[in-house]
Amino acid sequence: MSAATRPAADLLRELGVTAGEGLSGEEVARRRAQFGPNAVSSHRARLLPVLWHQLRSPLLGLLVGAAIASYLVGERSDAVIIGLIVGVSVGLGFVNEYKAEKAAEALHSQIRHETVVVRDGRPSSVDVTALVPGDLVELRLGDIVPADIRLLEATGLECDESVLTGESLPVDKNTSAVPPGTPLAELSGCALMGTVVHNGSATGVVLATGARTEFGRIAAGLNTHQLDTEFQVGLRRFSLLLVYVAGALTTSIFVINVALHKPIIDALLFSLAIAVGITPQLLPAVVSTSLAAGSRRMSRRKVLVKRLVCIEDLGDVDVLFTDKTGTLTQGRIHYMRAVPAGDESPGTVLRWGLLCTENATQDGQAVGGSPLDQALWQSPAAESERTALAGHTRLAVLPFDHERNMVSVLVRAPAGQPTLVTKGAPETVLARCVDVPVAAQDALAAEFAAGNRVVAVATRAATNTLRLTPQDERDLHLAGLLVFLDPPKPDAAAALRRLASLGIAVKVVTGDNPAVAAKVCHDLGLSGGDALTGADLDTLDENQLGAVIASTTVFARVSPEDKARIVHAQRRSGGGVAFLGDGVNDALALHAADVGISVDSATDVAKDAADVILLEKDLDVLADGVAEGRRIFANTIKYVLMGTSSNFGNMASAAGASLFLSFLPMLPSQILLNNLLYDSSQLAIPTDNVDEEQLRRPSHWDIGFIRRFMIHFGPLSSVFDFITFGVMLWVFHSGPAQFRSGWFVESLATQTLVIFAIRTRHIPFFRSHPSLPLTLAALGVVTVGTLLPATPLAHTLEFQPLPGAFFAALVGMVIGYLALIEVGKRIFYGAAPTTPAARPRYGGHRLLRRRAAYFSSSARHPGPASTKP
Repeated sequence: MSAATRPAADLLRELGVTAGEGLSGEEVARRRAQFGPNAVSSHRARLLPVLWHQLRSPLLGLLVGAAIASYLVGERSDAVIIGLIVGVSVGLGFVNEYKAEKAAEALHSQIRHETVVVRDGRPSSVDVTALVPGDLVELRLGDIVPADIRLLEATGLECDESVLTGESLPVDKNTSAVPPGTPLAELSGCALMGTVVHNGSATGVVLATGARTEFGRIAAGLNTHQLDTEFQVGLRRFSLLLVYVAGALTTSIFVINVALHKPIIDALLFSLAIAVGITPQLLPAVVSTSLAAGSRRMSRRKVLVKRLVCIEDLGDVDVLFTDKTGTLTQGRIHYMRAVPAGDESPGTVLRWGLLCTENATQDGQAVGGSPLDQALWQSPAAESERTALAGHTRLAVLPFDHERNMVSVLVRAPAGQPTLVTKGAPETVLARCVDVPVAAQDALAAEFAAGNRVVAVATRAATNTLRLTPQDERDLHLAGLLVFLDPPKPDAAAALRRLASLGIAVKVVTGDNPAVAAKVCHDLGLSGGDALTGADLDTLDENQLGAVIASTTVFARVSPEDKARIVHAQRRSGGGVAFLGDGVNDALALHAADVGISVDSATDVAKDAADVILLEKDLDVLADGVAEGRRIFANTIKYVLMGTSSNFGNMASAAGASLFLSFLPMLPSQILLNNLLYDSSQLAIPTDNVDEEQLRRPSHWDIGFIRRFMIHFGPLSSVFDFITFGVMLWVFHSGPAQFRSGWFVESLATQTLVIFAIRTRHIPFFRSHPSLPLTLAALGVVTVGTLLPATPLAHTLEFQPLPGAFFAALVGMVIGYLALIEVGKRIFYGAAPTTPAARPRYGGHRLLRRRAAYFSSSARHPGPASTKP
């Protein structure tokens, strides 16, 4: 606040910085050691929070408390066994969730956010966390301001400070000092960390970093818990459903068992064990394992996910809005030719185009800049013009913005005559020109029809001035057109067909000319209705817009607000919407989409708004991500459906049997052991194969479907449980220990092996092949459970060996149960609704948390500065 009131020259002296030179490498290292990283949060995996997440279950606490009470009243062996089983269960969940946290940390370390600084007299790109007070920083359109900065030079600079002040309109910035006592929202001479460069460019000196910035102070008091995604909300709703069922069931069991004069401690432990058996204790571990494994696979495919749970939201996408450049086209733009207007020569048009750039030039090259500028400067044709450019002096710059769609510079020729040069979108430049030749208009139409990208260049004589305004862009004379080629990708058509096979409609949203966009889409086989422009959208209300989106493939010459409006309209249809963009003008739409997707080379504000980062701008890679999201969701649902069918049915059977038996049908420790063995086999579900049919449609939570599944399949499990009760009581005349042993083995076998039927909709189930790890895990657990009553542990666990005839009956019951499940599948899926339930929508403001994540440290360490432009 005090620095904003003082002249910039005084601050530079105080900070020990030379204008234009910046800090030396040695001084940067010293200040980094003194001030630490420029970070306000951390993405490091931490042991204690993960452990607490496993221990905070109220049911777990009650169970441990009851076990302690049991120990104190003399039931010590049961208490010790329960404690060991609970410990192993918590350990399994902890190990898997911690692995997932480490996977998230590794992903975060690969996502880099860089800024341009001047050190040792040269501009270089460094990680934002490597900034130190005194660094000279360059700001450009779309940058997120990386620290609190006092401005030294500013050209048309406007910053969006809504993240700090709540003010929706961008704020003008300049280099003037402000009076003492000026409030934060009016510090016009400073650019503050976390705000966004909305217009213009600037250079400034870093005053404060990390938690010492204004943004850092806010972020320090911010609840860093991320807002839940659609998948997490569905997961929580499902868990609550089972908690309510478990609560009602276990309370009834406890009350009735006490009323039947059974020991209170036994009744309490039995009721709590039933509750633990019903609740999906390892569901977080299954989800975490799936997400961690999926993130590693996606990372190998060059897809980085900021939050692991976003992978599953990616699987729910059925409409993708994307820009054209780099996704449908190669993204390697080549300068082709200059088309002069009037008496100008092609060389003159090219020369004006090279001069009209807002970027610095160094060693005959433009540093930074748009892809079109880079293509122009790197072209062979530009080589012959560089000698002619040497004598020109740039006096003023009016930077590009997405409202004007052009950039203007004031240059003075060697002869001393200043000239205003404007370069930009042909429609906007020609609108500011006088006497545009008809031949030039025809040439422009021909280039658009050929699918080429075109930039118009215009000039006029001007007077010496130190500042340009949009009002100066008038009475121009068209010099000519610069034509660029960005051909379609050879594999784009195949990628589009693959996305279509996944049930995803691809629509192109671009700032390019509609004729160019339509030509590229037509060449790739992506057709559908006429192209709509931003002007067309202005004539439509929200209902009309929603109706035309379905029949429109190309939206061209659209503004950032138009893009966000299109995304909002599509989301109202109930489908999952993804938006892929990498520019400043894509940020609004990226925030509005269910899944925002950007690329590693994108602008800061685009990467900040995105949930998924592509290291390669490739639709085929994106298709891999969608398929992976659906695969993970399908495997998660397998665990859920297991828990709501066989496992739930077995626990309900135990509850029912306790009402008519004179003894508990299974001891609390045996229920917990049964549940632990069963859950251990389910940890292999994330490795399972998924049927191709499930990958072809979007996937999201449908609690109604899960509830119907539980009601339909839960009783089928109980049928064979009660058959087992009859066999043990009336065929083998078993006492309590042998009865419990027989039912332990039968319940574990049926509820574990039924995964092979429930994992697929195919009938019979063996037409779909499970993964080898899942097969081995399921068979291994059933083998362990079957052998336990015959091992030395049987006495400790209060089991008794089973007669040989029991195992023959067991095989028959397992086969009969799986056959009954197959019949149930045919009935259930035959009567299921053909239209999926509408996807619920959950709001939530996430800008502050996302922006705080931009300035976060992880296991990575800022490396040396990159000197690449």
